Amino acid sequence: MITQQDITTIIGSNAVDASGDKLGKVGQVYLDDQTGTPEWATVSTGLFGTSETFVPISDASVTDGTLRVPFEKAKVKDAPRIDADQGHLSPAEEEELYRYYGVGTGVRDTDTTVTTGQDTGIATGTNRHGTVGHDTSGPTTDDAMTRSEEQLRVGTQQVEAGRARLRKFVVTENVTTTVPVSHEEVRIEREPITDANIGDALDGPAISEEEHEVVLHAERPVVQKEAVPVERVRLDTETVTEQETVTDTVRKEQIDTDGITDTNRR
Repeated sequence: MITQQDITTIIGSNAVDASGDKLGKVGQVYLDDQTGTPEWATVSTGLFGTSETFVPISDASVTDGTLRVPFEKAKVKDAPRIDADQGHLSPAEEEELYRYYGVGTGVRDTDTTVTTGQDTGIATGTNRHGTVGHDTSGPTTDDAMTRSEEQLRVGTQQVEAGRARLRKFVVTENVTTTVPVSHEEVRIEREPITDANIGDALDGPAISEEEHEVVLHAERPVVQKEAVPVERVRLDTETVTEQETVTDTVRKEQIDTDGITDTNRR
């Protein structure tokens, strides 16, 4: 059984028939004037959901936000056409609907007519504002339909893409180089006795023992290490711009016509 607490749930929701086939979206809910019980709902049927059809909901149920009525789709589709924008059902209109669906007993008088949920302060999305159009998903509209579409707004955002660092460490390697070194060697020089050196030759005893000594010198490699600066290294950044393709899904509304020819459409 549908209660007043269910009205806000079913307005704009899908309605299905007894077999689970979709009927359309619920547009309005009408309440009994005396009891305030939801009695009727209008469902958008026909091509593109352009028509609203009354269906009794006294024996309907709500499951997961979907209104299920105990009638077949064909039955609901062929129901008597009554203006759903008037916001009130007359006794004759209500009796015609009761007779068609085979529910109710007898003709109801004016004390038992049904009215929209707006008369009880419940938001039902009915067209009670003097407007021409009626949006079956909820709010009312004027005599024009607005077509909207989503557009991509692509920008950029600065994020951390990675890190780079300089690290200095010590390695050891063998270095080979060649350096010239010199040393002294002994050679014997002999000179004949001449008038120039006869005096030196006769200086001293005629026969004796004598010893001369010469100190020999030699160079050897000496290795010293010295730390010297060879270059300066620093980190710097540069900005590189490249093209990246962004793909996403956007929605847009299409407007179709039912029963008329759109002369402006190419």
